[in-house]
Amino acid sequence: MTVTVLKFGGSSFLHLEDFGRVARHLAERLSAGENKIVAVVSAMSGTTDDLKAGMLDVNKQPSPSNLDAALATGEMLSTCLLQAAVSGLGIPVLSLNGYSLGIRSNSEFGRASVESVDASPIMAALQKHDVVIAAGGQAIDRTGRLTFLGRNSSDLTAIVIASMLGEHACEIYSDVPGVYTADPYLVPGARLVPEIAYATVARMSRHGAKVLHHRAVDYAQKHAVTIACKSLTSDGAVTGTTVAGHGNARSVTVARDTAVLSCSSLAERDELRAMLDQHDVSTICMDDNCGAGICILCDIDFGIRLVELTGTRLVSIGSRTAVTELDPSTLRVHLEADYEQAISRACQIHQRMYPATGGAICGRRTAKQRSTYSSLLIRANNAPEST
Repeated sequence: MTVTVLKFGGSSFLHLEDFGRVARHLAERLSAGENKIVAVVSAMSGTTDDLKAGMLDVNKQPSPSNLDAALATGEMLSTCLLQAAVSGLGIPVLSLNGYSLGIRSNSEFGRASVESVDASPIMAALQKHDVVIAAGGQAIDRTGRLTFLGRNSSDLTAIVIASMLGEHACEIYSDVPGVYTADPYLVPGARLVPEIAYATVARMSRHGAKVLHHRAVDYAQKHAVTIACKSLTSDGAVTGTTVAGHGNARSVTVARDTAVLSCSSLAERDELRAMLDQHDVSTICMDDNCGAGICILCDIDFGIRLVELTGTRLVSIGSRTAVTELDPSTLRVHLEADYEQAISRACQIHQRMYPATGGAICGRRTAKQRSTYSSLLIRANNAPEST
């Protein structure tokens, strides 16, 4: 059985009618001769943030397992909506969530790691259905509890499923068709990179690039899964970047709201950084007027929780925007307190890297959109009670 594995990010579902648009794309793929399809979906853009905010309104310190279960409902809703859209086209379809995907993880709630896989549940579903919709970013631990694989980790689910089904390619759909030399929403003149190596894009991701999740890229490299980055437009699917074994590019990344932890001593800072590195949480050391510090660049919530579990009494916790210059021989991080200043710096760095893009004015372009339906699962605090 040949299976096509596709992943659709939250930006693919800004409006409810977008589920119909994706469903029609799946129907076209089947009509073109593809055998079976697994479509991995993310929560609608903004939903995970809304769910987290709702949980914290109820309890400022929910248990990690409780929070994971709540956040996973965003992807579960997307699977149900896409299943309804596909079913409406007369296509045999079934949706599966973390309880039934066959992906087992450890119990590091907030950013669990995949430990084992079992392809039989998905294979059984594909025997009876042409399309299987899979909830991204979730698994179950050894005790059967739902775990969250981390923010933006639907990419990882898709790569894991492609690997477990013996497929060597996976298509990742987002609001941009591929990997750019900078965020095209922030830096005018950002260049699309046609082909890029796993290690290069994973390094970009660890320093703020959002197009692919770094642990998904690591898993793809380990299991020889080629990633095709695409965008679904009114004219069909547009392929922008292939992630495989070759290709490099200089780039600049922007990571907003990184966590700056001020420690009481250099020794304490070094111990914390070593611990975070062991858990694959990207950090840099920093020294300022307050003394020794660490800046956490990715997996921020998870990293802070790991620090809290050590019992370390931090002097303070703040935030910065990290602008990182990346090329094969250089990694330089600039921390900015002002976001607009950070964008300006990113533009200047990119202009220096790619002078041919000169003439563009540095500054923010249109911000990425949130779904207008991102709070379907929870009622906003200021919404009136229904009568």
